[in-house]
Amino acid sequence: MASTGPASAASDAVVRVDDLRVTFPTMDGDVHAVKGLSFEVPAGGALGIVGESGSGKSVTSLALMGLHRGSRAQITGAIEVAGQDVVTASDRKLRSMRGNDIAMVFQDPMQSLHPQYTIGNQLVEAYLVHHPKAGKAAARQRAVEALDRVGIPEPAKRINSYPHEFSGGMRQRVVIAMGLMCDPKVLLADEPTTALDVTVQARILDLLDELRRELNMALILVSHDLAVVAGSVDEVVVMRHGQAVERGDVRRVLSAPEHPYTQALLAAVPRVEMSRAERRAQDRADRVAREKREGTVTKPGDFEAFTPATTEDEPLLRVQDVAQRFKVRGGMWGKSTDFWAVKGVSFDLYKGETLGIVGESGSGKSTLSRMVMRLLEPTEGTVEFEGRDITHMSERGLRPLRRDVQMVFQNPYSSLNPRLTIGESIGTALRVQGERDGRKIRSQVQELLERVGLEPNHYNRFPHAFSGGQRQRIAIARALILKPKLIICDEPVSALDVSTQDQVLRLLSELQDDFGLTYIFVAHDLAVVRQVSDRVAVMRKGEIVEMGDSDSVYESPQSDYTKQLLTAAPVLDPDEARELRAERVASRAADAAA
Repeated sequence: MASTGPASAASDAVVRVDDLRVTFPTMDGDVHAVKGLSFEVPAGGALGIVGESGSGKSVTSLALMGLHRGSRAQITGAIEVAGQDVVTASDRKLRSMRGNDIAMVFQDPMQSLHPQYTIGNQLVEAYLVHHPKAGKAAARQRAVEALDRVGIPEPAKRINSYPHEFSGGMRQRVVIAMGLMCDPKVLLADEPTTALDVTVQARILDLLDELRRELNMALILVSHDLAVVAGSVDEVVVMRHGQAVERGDVRRVLSAPEHPYTQALLAAVPRVEMSRAERRAQDRADRVAREKREGTVTKPGDFEAFTPATTEDEPLLRVQDVAQRFKVRGGMWGKSTDFWAVKGVSFDLYKGETLGIVGESGSGKSTLSRMVMRLLEPTEGTVEFEGRDITHMSERGLRPLRRDVQMVFQNPYSSLNPRLTIGESIGTALRVQGERDGRKIRSQVQELLERVGLEPNHYNRFPHAFSGGQRQRIAIARALILKPKLIICDEPVSALDVSTQDQVLRLLSELQDDFGLTYIFVAHDLAVVRQVSDRVAVMRKGEIVEMGDSDSVYESPQSDYTKQLLTAAPVLDPDEARELRAERVASRAADAAA
């Protein structure tokens, strides 16, 4: 078991951190990123470091690798890896340690892999840096073995592939293989599954657990999500503002957290067993308590009051047998082939309802949402909005639709122009629709900023001055400014911390209650989808394999694929997480034997 304090020093500790402090001098004063952190991890042990963005967990990871060397960071305290002092080690010694003694797996594999070199070349280079006398043939064989170890099919062939030819999950496996090339004593995984689907995430976490047991390797798993680390670590350190506010055995911390911050993190984690009705009841109770405490009552403003939809009404949106075909170039003569991203999808959506669309990357859910938005023209089938066929409508004819149907994208920073103030970004839609009164635009934008939980006087600030959660609120405000009837949310919370994610989901729920909004909510996180959706459509390979009301789909899934997704969803109970892992491992073994 990993111990988490110097007082309980263990003779087999492969990582020792004692009173680590990391300070960054800035023009506005010193920023104390890590303040007095201590922990130990033995060979074969696993420690989780959990906290929100800005808690200091990634700064700690970089300090363990000695990657603050050369920066202005001031580091005090002790960091010992495999018996070597990282703080005082020479640059040459640190280069020797990286890969040999401690290896790191970063969050975005594409930033760790060079797009112009094959996977094999990069793995071979990683090995030859530490074993220059081994020879390229031996290094290449080692690379094939590493790819095989992490579950890449046909490793002898795929070693010649480029990073863009792999899926996100496979690229993450390649980065893990690179880290394992020299059999390190410690593997440091910093948010290794944040951007991955639940099934791919489960495979990566299963792989890390298997490798650390097989190789007796210490694992340090860094994440903002307690559910991710629950079934993969022995002990956990919860960080906030650079300090460890709680630490201990993972079962104890998750079942009986002592610090209010840990309790708040656990409360924010979406649970796949919580129904939509339970979530809404909880949100409404919290809202009433908050407004009573603050002495405020939210006013819907110019939006229509919320009235629940009934299936006797005409649907707001009707999608019938839509399909989307893309031409894919390939082959010796450059001939193109047809790829059907969406195949024969149909559904109705009623006013005030939320339809969740869930599936892995490549399932067609984002393509489907773009067809509904008419950012893509369907190859086949029809899309009707308020009884009007918009399937092949011209861009000029679609202009009124742009007011009624809006989209909130996954990455709010990339969807906001960094050169425009947030007031300008939100108000642009009003100008495009013909509004010329600058004072009226400013007034409406400031009123909306306040409604989504931001300060009206932030009107002239630029996007970089806001946190990720605040930028997503800005994106929501921009979608709301035209008083739309339908908002398509495409992975709107997947890149956010669990607490920030919880705040955004509460906001979306409140806005739906106040303004009678209709949502299509696209995501790969099953727990999030259940808590916001009245009905759920499960997509796989361009088709809907299961569709029904949220509770029925989650409690009595009919499709084997839906069952597979639910088995892969992370849970907060470490023992249950390990049981689900055993089921997945047994299932994969049975499939391999068949």
